Amino acid sequence: MVKITGRRTKQDWAYYLEDIAVQYENVDKITLVMDNLNTHIPGSLYETFPPPKAKALWDRFEFVYTPKHGSWLNIAEIELSVLTAQCLKKRMDNIEAVKKEVMAWQNFRNNKNSKINCQFTTSDARIKLSRLYPTIED
Repeated sequence: MVKITGRRTKQDWAYYLEDIAVQYENVDKITLVMDNLNTHIPGSLYETFPPPKAKALWDRFEFVYTPKHGSWLNIAEIELSVLTAQCLKKRMDNIEAVKKEVMAWQNFRNNKNSKINCQFTTSDARIKLSRLYPTIED
């Protein structure tokens, strides 16, 4: 799901979570993989909605935060790169045109059942990202 907004505020994020919850209303728990943006916090929901609604929304999700130093491993970032390359490289005069183009791209991408073939293994990660992990000595 892609949502185009004029800004990236806490309220924009809270309403997006509400949209996702409605889209998947028959699901008990929604796993959401996201980056560590400062708006991606429980307070965003509580600043936007009354406490009972904020808590109910928060409880619908399982949040998985991507590593701060591995954005190139983040599937969402890869998908955004594909969106940019396939859809957003041309000039568009207004946000409505952007929304229309992105919705068409999203529908195409979802109907195609596009997948990402990540070939980066745990062994590769231990080598490439060794400086981010502590060394355990005997």
